[in-house]
Amino acid sequence: MAMTVKQRSATTRRSTVAIELPRRFQRLRRDRVLVALGVPGATALILFQYVPLLGNVIAFKDYQPYVGIRESPFVGLQNFSFLWDGNPAFLNALVNTLILTVVQAVLVFPIPLGIALLLNSLAGERLKRLLQSVLYLPHFLSWVIVVAIFQQMLGNAGMLNTFLIQHDLPMLHIIGVPELFKVLLTTQVIWKDAGWGTIIFLAALAQVDQEQYEASAVDGANGWQRLWHITLPSLKGIFILLLILRLGDSLSVGFEQIILQQGPVGADASEVLDTWVYNNGIIGGDWGMSSAAGLVKSVVGVLLVIGANKLAHLFGEQGVYQK
Repeated sequence: MAMTVKQRSATTRRSTVAIELPRRFQRLRRDRVLVALGVPGATALILFQYVPLLGNVIAFKDYQPYVGIRESPFVGLQNFSFLWDGNPAFLNALVNTLILTVVQAVLVFPIPLGIALLLNSLAGERLKRLLQSVLYLPHFLSWVIVVAIFQQMLGNAGMLNTFLIQHDLPMLHIIGVPELFKVLLTTQVIWKDAGWGTIIFLAALAQVDQEQYEASAVDGANGWQRLWHITLPSLKGIFILLLILRLGDSLSVGFEQIILQQGPVGADASEVLDTWVYNNGIIGGDWGMSSAAGLVKSVVGVLLVIGANKLAHLFGEQGVYQK
């Protein structure tokens, strides 16, 4: 009888091993497939994102393309002199960049949240999807097309001024006016990207427990109270996360958008750090100083992300990464 029990135990172990081995082989095969699928993307990321970081060494050299990086003389921090010598062009670009950063952080960033709240309040699902599709459609247009559309609409010979002239009304000069350039840029960013940003907030709103709304309605809470005490606290985490990520890219305020419209308004009103780097490096040939400015901008962005993430931890939020 004892032998029978041992034989049964051995048979059970062999059958268990026989079952586990195919499962392990299946998991191993699946993992190999996933790794194989991820190799091209990882390779492209390394080649085009991380390897070019080595080129930042030209920020510390008097780099000339026909000489090469190795043969270019080392100049230390000389290329960073724009930080302390009061370079007027750099200071003008820095001021314009900071103004656009603040304006877009105050006006552009919260708008997708407001649109998402309005769309979420609509009762009809078809109407909600239609409006959402119409709103985020401009995101897929290039800046060349967006700028052309605004010129055709608001330019001196555009549809708006043509209508005003036909009705004996004074023209509105918007395109090419330096004083209105920052307002124009902000309007273009809102029209192009605000609808796309609503997707994230709508996804977060879909995760809010509907029983909380029902319970609050039973307790007599009105719409504003439900918005303030249920909806907004539920979106606080994703809002802080997006804000932290936006801070990391805060000093990049739209190179392509600005360079396409810089000619009519001039550099004083339109020059930002990205265009200053382009005009000095690519056009002016001062590669070392332009690389130094780009490196400083990247370091500031990293510091802003780390600082904002630490601040998020103090408020009990996860942020981009945990402690």
